[in-house]
Amino acid sequence: MAAFILGLLFFVTQSPPVPSWPADRSDARPSLSPPQADPLPLNDSSPSAHPNGTVQQLPGVIIIGVRKGGTRALIEMLSLHSAVAAAQNEVHFFDWESHFQRGLPWYLSQMPFSYPGQTTVEKTPAYFTSAKVPERVWRMNPDVKLLLILRDPTERVLSDYTQVYHNRLQKNKRMQPIESVLLQDGEINLGYRALNRSLYYVHIENWLRYFPLDSIHVVDGDQLIRDPLPEMQEVERFLELEPQINASNFYFNKTKGFYCLRDHGRERCLHDSKGRAHPRVDPSILQKLFRYFHEPNRKFFELVGRTFNWN
Repeated sequence: MAAFILGLLFFVTQSPPVPSWPADRSDARPSLSPPQADPLPLNDSSPSAHPNGTVQQLPGVIIIGVRKGGTRALIEMLSLHSAVAAAQNEVHFFDWESHFQRGLPWYLSQMPFSYPGQTTVEKTPAYFTSAKVPERVWRMNPDVKLLLILRDPTERVLSDYTQVYHNRLQKNKRMQPIESVLLQDGEINLGYRALNRSLYYVHIENWLRYFPLDSIHVVDGDQLIRDPLPEMQEVERFLELEPQINASNFYFNKTKGFYCLRDHGRERCLHDSKGRAHPRVDPSILQKLFRYFHEPNRKFFELVGRTFNWN
C-alpha cells in the first residue's frame, strides 16, 4: 500500500497541468497558438498559365463570412481595385468534404487568372460558422488575410429567414411563418440554426485559436450599406492596397434603395435577390431577440476590441 501511495504521489507531481477554458469568464481569450499540423499539400501541380501572362494563384485574402452579412457586396466593391482578382463563385473548398478531398490543386483550379502583383480573393460565407474550417485555412496559409463582414445579429437572422423563404417559394414549397420558427412555447427557439449563425463570439473564438486578431478585419455590414466608401477605405488599409476606391465608384439607386457600383463608366447593381424587404415581426418578438443577443454581442465586442451599433 505504501508503495502504491508513493507511486501515486510521484505521478501527480510529474504530470503537467491541463489548461482549461473557463466558459463564464468575460475577459478570457482563446489560445492564439494553433496545434502543429502539416501544411496542405499542393503536390506537383503548378499554377495554370495563360498566354497573356496571367496565372491562377491561391487566395491571399479570404472573405470568411458571415452569411447574409454582405459578402457579395464586399467582394464586388473590392473588385473595383485593380490589384484584386476575385473569384466569382463561392468555392466551398474548406467546408464541403466533397470539395476538400479533391485537394489544393482543385482549389487552385477554381481561382481566377491574375497578373503578377494582383491578390486573389475568394469568398464563402459558410466558412465563418464551420468548426473545421479555421485549421484547414491555417494549414493552407497561416499568413492569409481574413475579411469578416457582420451585421446586427437580429437583422442577419431576419435576412436569413427571408432568403430561405424566397428559395422555398421558387420551388413551390411552403415556409413556416417567421413567428413559428423564432419562438417555441413563447420563448426564443434555440434550435433555429439561423440564431446560431448570429452568435458571433462562438465562431470568432474558433478562428482566434489559429489566427491572431490582426489577421482578421471585421467589416461593418450595416455601415457598408449606408455609406460604403469609409468601410472600403478601411479594407484597403488592412490589405495594404494602394488607395484607389473613391466616391465616384458609388451611386445611390433610389429604385433599389441601396448603393450600386460604377467602374470606368460602367454601372452595375447587386442581384435583385439582395436587399429584399424583411417580413414584419411583432415588436415584442424583436425585443426578445434583442435581449437574447445582448450578452453574446458583449462577448464578441470584448474579443475583437471593438463595438458596433447593434440592438
